[in-house]
Parts: sequence; C-alpha cells; structure tokens
Amino acid sequence: MPIGIFDSGIGGLTVFKEINKSFPLTNLYYLGDTARVPYGNKSPETVIRYSLECGNYLYGFGIDALVIACNTASSYALKTLRKEFDIPVIGVVEPGVELALKITKNKKIGVIGTQGTIKSQSYKKSLLEKADVEVFQKPCPLFVPLVEEGMINNHITKMVVKEYLDEIVKKDIDTLILGCTHYPLLKETIKELYPHLQIVDSSQAITEYLQSHHIPKEEEGIKRIFITDESPAFEKLKKLLIGNIPVEKLQLSEICTL
Repeated sequence: MPIGIFDSGIGGLTVFKEINKSFPLTNLYYLGDTARVPYGNKSPETVIRYSLECGNYLYGFGIDALVIACNTASSYALKTLRKEFDIPVIGVVEPGVELALKITKNKKIGVIGTQGTIKSQSYKKSLLEKADVEVFQKPCPLFVPLVEEGMINNHITKMVVKEYLDEIVKKDIDTLILGCTHYPLLKETIKELYPHLQIVDSSQAITEYLQSHHIPKEEEGIKRIFITDESPAFEKLKKLLIGNIPVEKLQLSEICTL
C-alpha cells in the first residue's frame, strides 16, 4: 500500500519521518511544494487548488492512501480531496484532535499553529463537535522560521516560545496540540518550559491513525522525495530528520493545472 504525503514545504518531513519509522518497508512518496510555500497566508481557494495539484501528482504513483502533512491544507482542502480521490485521504487535524481528547484530564486544550490554521478554526470546531471541552488558540508565526534556521533549542527560541505560550498556558490547559508540522521540532523546548503539558505531536498522531488502516508492511521500501523549488532549509531539515534520501526537483509546471 504505497502512501503519498504532501506539504506546503518542509514541515511535513516530520510526518514522513514518523511514517517511515513505523512502516519502513512501505513505499512512500513525499512532495514538498517549496515553490509556493507558505500556504498559511493564501486564500482557501488557492490552498484547495494547490492541494489538488499535489494530490494529483502523487496519485500518479498508484498510491493507496494520501496524507495531507500540512495543517492549512488539512483545514481547507480535506473535504475536496476526499471527493476527488477514490483512496483514503487523511489530514493532520482529525488524528490530533482524537489524541488530544484521549489524553486531556481537565478538558482544557491549547492549539498553536500558523495564522491560516488558527484562522480556519478547524481544530477548535472539531474539538467542540466531539466533546465538551474548552479550547484556547494561539498563532505562533515565528516558530516556522526558527525551525528552518535550525534554532531548535537556544535562548532566543525559548524566549519566543514563552512569549507565545504563556498566555494560553495561564488558562490552565493540560494538553497542547502542535497544529503545524514544523512544531514537533520544538517539542523538547516546550516540554522543558512547561513540563506539566501533554503535547500532541501531529506527526505521531497521524502515524497512530494510519495503524488503524492496517497498512501492509511488505513492499519494496521505496522512498522518493520531491520539491518544486530549490530550498536550502529543506535540505538542512531533511538531513536532520531522515538522512540521505535524495531529493528530486520538479518543475512547477509538472504539477500545475493552470
């Protein structure tokens, strides 16, 4: 059961890493749309179009499941992609919500993400639909550039984390959803500053979710990674997370429909 994974850029490599770890012999195809990153400041219509183009490209490899490793795309494009493709399409929002509801004790849940994800209200709506909980949200736009610069756990990063998170932590949350696939790289810093929090890592949550789909593990173990433009930050994070799997560059015209 080959799996296709796409993201607006490099953050989805955290999802690729966790899926690869759990399904090492499953064929995986990853597309990072680095030419058009970020999706978080685009309109919903544009995000849906980009997501369809990425999904169509990966569908051409005969995949049996499509993972949207992008919170903004999961928030805006999931329903459209599920209508478009005759295979399971899995976003990062639902698995994160289910895990958060499973582990929270006091039913006070924090959600952090990009401006686009928080504006979409996707996590909050899903949490409130499924349970009687309090939800506190906070966009953290500086987290992505910190991760892409490799500033994972230094004093500047800790200051920024505290600047963003103190406000919602003071609401007595006991669970925090990392609503952006870059954010798992800051998980240890967040744990160090707020050791009482239960952290929901979307990259791990989606892997647990895939386990329920009974993915066959006996395949060739093919791993292919595509990007739509040169990205030094992508190469840096790739080496940190998944080592020496080669990266293949696509011309944007190969996936664009306009």
